[in-house]
Amino acid sequence: MRVGIQISGRGSNMQALVAACATADFPADVALVISNDPSAAGLEWAAERGIKTAAISHKGMEREAHERLMDAALVEAGVELVCNAGYMRVLTPWFVDKWHDKLINIHPSLLPSFPGLDTHVRALEKGVRWHGCTVHYVRAPVDEGPIIAQAVVPVVAQDTPDALAARVLKAEHELYPIALKLVASGAAPVVDERVMLAEGVVPYSVCHPGVAS
Repeated sequence: MRVGIQISGRGSNMQALVAACATADFPADVALVISNDPSAAGLEWAAERGIKTAAISHKGMEREAHERLMDAALVEAGVELVCNAGYMRVLTPWFVDKWHDKLINIHPSLLPSFPGLDTHVRALEKGVRWHGCTVHYVRAPVDEGPIIAQAVVPVVAQDTPDALAARVLKAEHELYPIALKLVASGAAPVVDERVMLAEGVVPYSVCHPGVAS
């Protein structure tokens, strides 16, 4: 499956996906890394590794007009599945509908808990014992959509938002390639707005204690 990765910054999750796609028998290849920010560090990283890149600035453009240009670049590259990896733009219903069930995202919380921003701060404020990340199919409402896989990270007494974020990010780098493999291999189809995993497939979770409790 030909994958397009949308980024807005350094693209650490993009790097994890690229590394996975380079392994033997992985069912996806990265056809394009695309960004709304021409200065995104991840573009240079990808280009240095021979991956096709594109930068389409959103500045001064209406949101849907910008997305139509992004869509055209993805289509031209033969992309079959779009992976948001630190893409910091809320997508319009037009784009989400165009890529229905062919657009996935990773979010730094255990959805449906803590959608939106500042997830680690909010998790600590609520005193949850478990936090983590979620890969899901994208729908128009922000951070909603059928859940593909989740990784669990414990919250400990001495945690700060930065310390918790670092452990969650490590889990993201492990989880996203696994979720992409499920989708690209056809093992995670959407049925009635739920992901119905193929027989024998267990939703992936990982625990990174990081520090003593």
